[in-house]
Amino acid sequence: MTKRVRGLFKALGLGVMALALVGAKIPKVGDMAPPFEITLVDGSKVTLDQLRGNVVVLNFWATWCAPCREELPLLDRYYELQQKNGLKVFAVTTEGSLPIYQLKKVFAMMKMPAVRKISGPYGQIKAVPTNYIIDRSGRIRYAKAASFDLEDLNANLVPLLNEPVPAS
Repeated sequence: MTKRVRGLFKALGLGVMALALVGAKIPKVGDMAPPFEITLVDGSKVTLDQLRGNVVVLNFWATWCAPCREELPLLDRYYELQQKNGLKVFAVTTEGSLPIYQLKKVFAMMKMPAVRKISGPYGQIKAVPTNYIIDRSGRIRYAKAASFDLEDLNANLVPLLNEPVPAS
């Protein structure tokens, strides 16, 4: 995509999600996860390469989404308990949610990192919540527009957390 097209999307306020719609392949289960860069609310940046060896959950949510509001505290608690086992969870606030500055109180209570923006093809979501799970070797193992309950988290994450960290 040219700088001019990118600039047009930004000028129109269409942001990350619209940019992802142009020529990007939707990540699918079984594929190697496409590279991404996350900008956290605190301004720090994290890339997929930096997360290798961890099990990663990308949780796309919105403030207006009732299932998201139920799922977010569960994910946060799960992250708090499992981060020592190599779990990384990132809460990606989608467009249409409240502005970041209005969510500061929510983010202050969360243990998992809150995301300001994400680059890469992960913005192509059709519904919220949408979750991606990336295994320790960087392969997508779950990609679905649905909320997790505790049973889902255990069924999908415990086997991956029990896998050994791949050799470099």
